[in-house]
Amino acid sequence: MSDVETRIGALPIWRGNFTWQPLKGGLSNESFTVEDDSGKYVVRFGSDFPFHHVFRDREIMATRAAFEAGFAPELVFAEPGIMVSRFIEAKTCTGEDMRAEIPRVVDIVRRFHQEMARHVSGPGFMFWVFHVIRDYAATLRAGNSRMIPHLDDYLALAEELEEAQVPLPIVYGHHDLLPANFMDDGERLWLIDFEYAGFSTAMFDLAGIASNAEFSPDEADTLLDLYFQGSPDAALRKSHAAMQCASLLREAMWSMVSELHLNAPGADYVSYTQDNLDLLSNALDQYRTVYGKA
Repeated sequence: MSDVETRIGALPIWRGNFTWQPLKGGLSNESFTVEDDSGKYVVRFGSDFPFHHVFRDREIMATRAAFEAGFAPELVFAEPGIMVSRFIEAKTCTGEDMRAEIPRVVDIVRRFHQEMARHVSGPGFMFWVFHVIRDYAATLRAGNSRMIPHLDDYLALAEELEEAQVPLPIVYGHHDLLPANFMDDGERLWLIDFEYAGFSTAMFDLAGIASNAEFSPDEADTLLDLYFQGSPDAALRKSHAAMQCASLLREAMWSMVSELHLNAPGADYVSYTQDNLDLLSNALDQYRTVYGKA
């Protein structure tokens, strides 16, 4: 019996015999589909990652809250290091899907922001991307990262982008809206993976959607128009464009930190770092073409 099968078999929830298959694509956690006599499930193994501000007790709470609010599959079992969710027959979204379904994407994210706070419990976690970037820089320095020569430039850029932000109401956000965290069952969208869920403004989620799915400027404008139910002013559009750059900088630095601390099967953090730095360079060129440099 393999180590994976032993770990899965030790869970006290299976009815009858079970079969399992690995789920590919995760950059930080090991995930598997498991089917027994009662149905099909997703098992995910993952410990606390303090270097990424990820704590599983908070993620479990957010996942349960998201199910109660109608956004996520049911979490049927959890213990330290393990989460088991009910499997849903749904397609993992791509960037192309997101660009083609902007109204549906806006609908679920807007409702998530409006409704989740009534379901969460415990201490309120605050996600502010510019704090994350600064803390990542400290972690990279302490770990003697290969990227140390670039950190001062990243921090100066983060300060410039933070100054472009406009005041917005505090909402409960997801903060990891990669296309792969949207699932489409043909009738509705679902959200998964709540490691970074917490309180912030809506802007990081809106920027993450646009940057991660590589929206064009017109598509980003459509996203904002639909979310804010009107035509936002120039300051808000600048804020969104700046936050798209911040989202990509944070994702690149997430990968740099992962180079030091993670070793997920099949993950190439060095390549993922470069991919996001390339996207950041393009987004930053576009941002400064329109808005100039602070």
